[in-house]
Amino acid sequence: MEIKVPVTNGYLPDIYGKYAPEKYRINNGPVRSFPIEITDAPTETKTYAVTMIDHDAIPVSGFTWIHWVAANLPGNLTTIPENASQSGEVPMTFGNNSTAGGLLHNQDIQTSQHYAGPVPPNEDHRYTVTVYALDTKLPLKDGFWLNQLHDAMEGHVLAEATQVVLSRV
Repeated sequence: MEIKVPVTNGYLPDIYGKYAPEKYRINNGPVRSFPIEITDAPTETKTYAVTMIDHDAIPVSGFTWIHWVAANLPGNLTTIPENASQSGEVPMTFGNNSTAGGLLHNQDIQTSQHYAGPVPPNEDHRYTVTVYALDTKLPLKDGFWLNQLHDAMEGHVLAEATQVVLSRV
């Protein structure tokens, strides 16, 4: 399985991150998710899960930052469309990103349980985008955490694909 996230010289287009226009922001944070093309997924795929994490956030926050986690996207997709996290065009179960955690206590599910675009504060950051092809629908409810996703996926991952993308400071 392979995935393709749109990049220019390795960088996400500005509309998906720190320099997104106002119309693609909620509470001043970028929320328009990028499209992801999926090829060569196993024919037995029932659902997909998506994660986007930032290990370069460790020096800033003290931990890996979760920008997007979602599960139970339909297994017949060949593209997760742009803005799928907000549009409702693709059904999915929404996981918490790091803004929902104990440091920020973001209570707005429109921003805490959806894609939260990159806003690197100190230098260009690398973001690890992974799509998992799964053999089942996972028993998760909106507001699950990344560790719960990994627990639920155990024994159900048919394939996974990762792409590292950059976002500029």
